[in-house]
Amino acid sequence: MSEDNIHHDDPKHHEGNPAEEMVEEGSPIEPETPAQDTEKDAIDKELEIFQDLQRLQADFVNYRARVERDRGAERQAAIAEAIRAFLPALDDLTRAESHGDLEEGTPMAAVATKLKNAGEKFGLKSFGAKGDKFDPEHHDALVQTPNAEVSEAVIADVIELGYMIGDRMLRPAKVAVFVTPE
Repeated sequence: MSEDNIHHDDPKHHEGNPAEEMVEEGSPIEPETPAQDTEKDAIDKELEIFQDLQRLQADFVNYRARVERDRGAERQAAIAEAIRAFLPALDDLTRAESHGDLEEGTPMAAVATKLKNAGEKFGLKSFGAKGDKFDPEHHDALVQTPNAEVSEAVIADVIELGYMIGDRMLRPAKVAVFVTPE
């Protein structure tokens, strides 16, 4: 036998390594090995954990904002309730002042000023003045009197002032109203 025949007749020459596969140019990528699958699973798991952490962080930020907002609303509600308890005393002081019973420099005038200043500190504002346009959302009309001189409902007299803190109404103003005659 010649040397050429030995190489071609050699059985090992025709057998390939069983671990090797023939890959043609332009053929699809080789299938992943178990080591690549494990690495890909680890990366997917890390990505999933990262996304979970981002969602958890966003939930926490939203929770904190909601708690702060609720805390502010509860504080405003508590202030409103406390001031609402003092409204009858403010009404009495307003009536006494309008009748001339609170003279400047008297102890009662000083108490009235302190109470009004304390209310203003928390944003307490009174509304409902004689001559204002009647608004049923802010005024309770206790008396309606027809008057030919008015073209729309107007406050004729204020029985009790209305009070607000910010945009929250504590109590509507109790008023007498001039209405157009029918």
